[in-house]
Amino acid sequence: MDTTGVFEQERPRLVRIAARVLGDHAEAEDVVQQAWLRLHRTEAQIENLPGWLTTVTTRLCLDRLKAKIPRPDGGYDAGTAADPADDIMLADTVGAALQVVLDRLSPRERVAFVLHDSFSFDFTTIAAVLDTTPAAARKLASRARARLAQPAAEDALADWEIVDAFMDAAREGNFERLLQLLAPDATVRADAAAIRAGTPERMDGRDELARFFNGSARAALPVSLDDRPAAAWFHRGQAMVLFDFTVADGLVQTITFRAEKETLARVIRRH
Repeated sequence: MDTTGVFEQERPRLVRIAARVLGDHAEAEDVVQQAWLRLHRTEAQIENLPGWLTTVTTRLCLDRLKAKIPRPDGGYDAGTAADPADDIMLADTVGAALQVVLDRLSPRERVAFVLHDSFSFDFTTIAAVLDTTPAAARKLASRARARLAQPAAEDALADWEIVDAFMDAAREGNFERLLQLLAPDATVRADAAAIRAGTPERMDGRDELARFFNGSARAALPVSLDDRPAAAWFHRGQAMVLFDFTVADGLVQTITFRAEKETLARVIRRH
């Protein structure tokens, strides 16, 4: 196999994908060069070189996005993706304005949306890139599409940004930021299973909630529940208690601790 020839043929397509995911052409060129170096270091027999290059390039982009938006997550190893389309062109209608909005998506949502909506990859291929299932990849792209369709003021934060900012402030012990993100009449409630697990049954008022969460929730990870942003405490990889948020007018109104098995079964990790 003439790997150099195949790589040079694929390079423009790989750069287009990386540039759309990262929003930076120079960084995209750098990522594609890293993929080339990995190709030369690997001793594995590669049956589908274009697919392998697509997977490696996209995962390198994903690693860079996650480095810019730190989240607890495992790494990725280069694998072989399902056969991608041979000639995929960037959609000309996706311009600079969309790139600004793409910056509001989580890394995995951004990758799923770009690969599917801008480059027409099927969800089997996207799932291989993201090391997930086709159904989960479809949900990531759908959630990203819905988020992009929501008109919002330039300075407004999406619900997931409010939830993640609140949890970051809780972990960091940023009491003032917690107060800023909580509605004055914010409340905490808990279902019976969560109370049995040791959560408070009820709290009322911004000050009480801020004191409770200040410097806590270090083990909580970002999740979604029925396509809504949330957080959950995990033990040995299993969600044990869900923090279910109600956000209105850019502020946290209610946090409900949930631990019923039926609810926890619907929890999906966000990366």
